[in-house]
Amino acid sequence: MIPARYSHFVFSFFLSGTMSLLVSGIATYRASGLHEGFHLLWVSSWLSSWLLAYPAVLLVAPIARRATAMVTR
Repeated sequence: MIPARYSHFVFSFFLSGTMSLLVSGIATYRASGLHEGFHLLWVSSWLSSWLLAYPAVLLVAPIARRATAMVTR
């Protein structure tokens, strides 16, 4: 098991993976349509997106938490 002190890294890993999977799938479908090689193109797009999404989530999450705290009670 992974120690709880690393939970923000694990959460960011799963969140960025899921969100980049969904967004790259929609973008790939809209750009190329559904065709025989769609899944390979999607996976390629997803992996390159995830390489950016994971560090972005790690950097943006604390800012988003602070902004959320400022606009909520």
